[in-house]
Amino acid sequence: MTADEVRDGVPLTNLDQPLFDGAGATKRDLVDYLEAVGDRIVAALRDRPLSVVRARPGQEPFMQKNLPKYAPEWVARVSSWAETSKREVTYALCNDRRTLLWFANQRAVEYHPTLVRTDAGDHPTHLVLDLDPPAADGFPMAVRAAHLIRQTLADAGLEGAVKTSGAKGVHVFVPVEATATVEEVAAATRALALRAERLDPALATTAFIRDDRGGKVFLDSTRAGGATVVAAYSPRVRPGAPVSFPVPWSDIDRVAPGDFTLHTAVAALGDADPWADLMPAPQPLSAALVEEGRAIPGGRVQAMHEGKRRARARRG
Repeated sequence: MTADEVRDGVPLTNLDQPLFDGAGATKRDLVDYLEAVGDRIVAALRDRPLSVVRARPGQEPFMQKNLPKYAPEWVARVSSWAETSKREVTYALCNDRRTLLWFANQRAVEYHPTLVRTDAGDHPTHLVLDLDPPAADGFPMAVRAAHLIRQTLADAGLEGAVKTSGAKGVHVFVPVEATATVEEVAAATRALALRAERLDPALATTAFIRDDRGGKVFLDSTRAGGATVVAAYSPRVRPGAPVSFPVPWSDIDRVAPGDFTLHTAVAALGDADPWADLMPAPQPLSAALVEEGRAIPGGRVQAMHEGKRRARARRG
């Protein structure tokens, strides 16, 4: 196939095709955007096993974890055992702009790195709370829940940075010291979510089962361990091609997810890297917070036990 262009040695094809239904953008727009934010998004992806969501013509968008066999040799990679699928998975490491452009040419729209770097073993770099409102127009609810999280963090002597998810919700990232393990970070995340729920139980819930949330914002505390979270500056496969975008706490009440898209985000950034600029320094997690979280079952464990309880009730 003849390339339309070559950038950084990467042949780029079919640049004027629509990106996906409802994007209002072409593949060229995706490439141009990722090239423009390249250094900033690569900083968020570097040395983290990467999953991407690709949007190929005539297909439903799909998440790709395993690096294709046809990937160029110069794409950095790491292999690890995936317990859920019971197989060895070779993940890409998007460590440079050249790799980012190659992924863009593969129509990789979304970029979902892990919270653990390849050289960090069992130690996540961040604690993350994913605030998921009940409806597509629920972003203002998610923002209110984000303020609950901020208050809860402050009460625990912690600080976080906030970004739009690029969909309907909000992500709060708390950088943690390198001594914290996956288990400790997961426990602390559960404790913080439950504390935030108690501040306003009419707004927020930690109920993992969707039917139990009662129209409230779900404070998702399960983004730990091998879990991924969409990266700052990553586009999303959503109408209008929005972008997950960092926002100062002072501005979060004045923005909407649609404010930041493939077409507008670069101008909104200018020369800045707000995700780096707004991120606090790594912080220790108190032993009390971790112990509190250890007493709280994980959301999936709660859901499993509740499912079994409801099944017994139906049988009885």
